Amino acid sequence: MRQDIDHVAAGLAACLPALYRALDRQVDQDFPHPKPPEAQLALLRHVEAREGVTVRETADALLMKPNNVSALVTQMTEQGMLERRPDPADKRVAHLHLTPTSRQRLAEANRLKGAHLSRALRALTDGELEALGSALGALESLSGRLHSHAR
Repeated sequence: MRQDIDHVAAGLAACLPALYRALDRQVDQDFPHPKPPEAQLALLRHVEAREGVTVRETADALLMKPNNVSALVTQMTEQGMLERRPDPADKRVAHLHLTPTSRQRLAEANRLKGAHLSRALRALTDGELEALGSALGALESLSGRLHSHAR
């Protein structure tokens, strides 16, 4: 059993980053705008999923230091990618929102990712596709466990 776990762990550790890089490069080739650094993209995706989130909540969710997230937010606000809106009850707290430009670019990047993944998935056998579909729940559970232990 131990060898099986070690084998699966080694396979995932090798495969997942390679999968991400290949997809990222394909999207880069087709994306008509300069690609933001990965930390900015992670921040944009988080704000998109949780519109109105605070810097502190974002730092916790992304496993980053609050001062690093704050610096990213300042930079991205100056670039017109994020809006900071003060909390009505506590002016020290800011809520983060996407700008129309960042919302449009995220949608465009997501569309490209989906198209590239769909094309690759269509090239798989039915058995391979079924195996990947069956593994999605386990991968999400694994991601949650890794995330909770990283805090």
